Amino acid sequence: MFETQAPRHDWRSEEVQALFALPFNDLLFRAQAVHRAHFDPNAVQLSTLLSIKTGACPEDCAYCPQSARFDTGLKAEPLLALGEVRAAAAEAKANGATRFCMGAAWRSPKDRDLEKVAEMVREVKALGLETCVTLGMLKPQQAQRLAQAGLDYYNHNIDTSPEHYGQIITTRTFEDRLETLAHVREAGINVCCGGIVGMGESSTDRAEMLRVLANLPEHPESVPINELVQVPGTPLDGAAPLDPFDFVRTIAVARLLMPRAHVRLSAGRTQMSEELQALCFFAGANSIFYGERLLTTANPQNEKDRALFQRLGIKPEGRAPAQEPGCPHPHAHQDAAAWTTAPQA
Repeated sequence: MFETQAPRHDWRSEEVQALFALPFNDLLFRAQAVHRAHFDPNAVQLSTLLSIKTGACPEDCAYCPQSARFDTGLKAEPLLALGEVRAAAAEAKANGATRFCMGAAWRSPKDRDLEKVAEMVREVKALGLETCVTLGMLKPQQAQRLAQAGLDYYNHNIDTSPEHYGQIITTRTFEDRLETLAHVREAGINVCCGGIVGMGESSTDRAEMLRVLANLPEHPESVPINELVQVPGTPLDGAAPLDPFDFVRTIAVARLLMPRAHVRLSAGRTQMSEELQALCFFAGANSIFYGERLLTTANPQNEKDRALFQRLGIKPEGRAPAQEPGCPHPHAHQDAAAWTTAPQA
């Protein structure tokens, strides 16, 4: 059966494109079968994302308001103090997050700054949270330093297909991104890697982006799928919007190609209807960013996510009080009251 086959790392372009071309109901049926084979279908992992250093980035990523090359009105801010990060992580945990992600707008970190980030990692882990950082390109010794600090995940998205990449970024290459991913793997850190859709790419580009991820020597443990958030002043402001069903197809194909990964419904949720988000969960998304800011852009309010989860019968991963009979992947659950009575952000 398709849903029980071993994960593959040898996908051909025509195979992935054929998945995208399936009738919508057939694609979702197959994705849901794979999802249920590896995960509790009614549990979603919650991550919270904090910008620890904002703006003044020298890169020219066409989607990013933090680039120093674009006039977006964003005020650059230095690296946050350790106490501020600790307080934000404690609040995220109180609100139900199990992973705390920290992002810095650097091309690559300086070693002196990396030491400060390593201390943040240790402090956040001491709170009992998983840790993730995204700091740009890493040298091998920098990845090792983060591993020594106990970092759980490193995020470094490939953004789009190799063919479309040059239309989006010119200040670093696609190969640069793959090199950083290799350094992270060699250091023993879990990989968080996905991309952005709605940047003028073709369906073939979306297929190729996912194929590159699926054909890595190891699948990323987390695969964030972002929908472009258009920001005035960036080159992609005014880009043609993506068909919502094409977004759901991208989630579903990601689930089929990387069956054991957490597929994260990431940026762009504020512009999605609740019905569209529900379709994404059915298609295999089982992680979200939870909290009202994503680096510099808005995210749904906490109470809206709580209400949607309640309507759909979804609980945060690690907190649901019961598991569906026959689910092959039981979870250590806490009392559901920890979710429903969590303080407002």
